This record gives sequence, C-alpha cells and structure tokens, in this order.
Amino acid sequence: MKPNNYAMKDWHVEHVEKVIIRFVKGISPEASSFEKRNYKKYSTVSSCAKQIEYDIKHGVTMDEVLNVVRKIRHDKQFKDLQRSPESLKRLDELERQISAPKKVATTWY
Repeated sequence: MKPNNYAMKDWHVEHVEKVIIRFVKGISPEASSFEKRNYKKYSTVSSCAKQIEYDIKHGVTMDEVLNVVRKIRHDKQFKDLQRSPESLKRLDELERQISAPKKVATTWY
C-alpha cells in the first residue's frame, strides 16, 4: 500500500487557482470599506506568493501552479480577465514573483 503524503493536494491546487484569480481580478469599484481594507491587506503580490508557497509545501508542484497561470491566460473560461490589461499586468507580475529564484539564507556562523 502506498502512503498518501499529501492528503489534501487537490484542495491546495484549487486554492492556488482561487488565490491567483482573486489577485488578478482586483477589487470592484463598488467595494465596501471592509472589502477595500481586506483587499489592501491580503491581496498584494507578496501575500499571494506566500499563500502559493504554502500550497507548494503541501504537495502542489511548481508545474501545477504554472499550469493554472497558463489556464487563466489562455482558457475561454477566463475571457473577462484576458480582456483587461490591468489583469494581465497583475498576472505577469505574480508569475514573475512566483518563478523568481528564492534567496537562500546563509548563516553567519
């Protein structure tokens, strides 16, 4: 019997997609002050990248993350996001942040 090291991998893949879509969509002009405050706090490039890194630690591969980005960029399901230049700009920025090489902390001792 093969052990299941990442029992919730499917959930994490879906979470990656939701995080990316939420960041790329942006905030609506009619958003309440609460929604604006939450968007400002939790929907920055760095916080989205942190959430995606968390999902990668729980079994999602970098290929799956990049497949989600490709899917958003080319799939007919996301036509409204593909038409908006601001959304594509945010998607490029997030893709650059995710695929950038990570700094390795060196110890001073």
